[in-house]
Amino acid sequence: MFNSLTGTITGKFPKQVFLDTHGIEWDLCVPDSNLDMLPAVGSEAKIYVWMQHTEQLMSLYGFASDDERSIFLDLLKVDGVGPKGALKIMSSVSSGRLMDILDRGDLELLEKIPGVGKKTAGKMILTLKGKLKISENQGSVIKVPKNSPFGDVIASLVSMGYDKKNVDQKIAELVEILSSSPDFESKSQKDKEDIIFRKAVVELS
Repeated sequence: MFNSLTGTITGKFPKQVFLDTHGIEWDLCVPDSNLDMLPAVGSEAKIYVWMQHTEQLMSLYGFASDDERSIFLDLLKVDGVGPKGALKIMSSVSSGRLMDILDRGDLELLEKIPGVGKKTAGKMILTLKGKLKISENQGSVIKVPKNSPFGDVIASLVSMGYDKKNVDQKIAELVEILSSSPDFESKSQKDKEDIIFRKAVVELS
């Protein structure tokens, strides 16, 4: 029915984008991880879409690329994961990172993703391990969710002149590694930020 919509972005919000196509403004459900991939409000964009149509509702989901939509559709193949669940998962982790976690069969890390419990994690690995495919340049990017508690650390590093994409990737890696340490998890938020900031500076330099 619909493959994509091309128009002007009139609004960007958490999990939501408004797109005007010659006088018709569409309300699209969009993963947070895709928001940064789309141009700024007022710019023209092509958004790939998927429609959910039931007796109770009609919703239109939007994605920054065909790859992102494919990941979403693959998640729907997992028993117990519906459109809202898939959107929540994709809002919490980049597609490249999700593919890496699934390919490694990392059940423990998968369970930490919001919207994924122990049973769902097992079903995801059983259904999707080794089956997710995205383009090379997209898969190499690791994004920190917008609600990351280390946003201030990222902002500080970027203000020091470090490349935003490199900072995002490094912080995501450090958070993943350090979060498995009980000693790190027991520290205050300020101490966690200090530790990550110092490590990031050393590794980015």
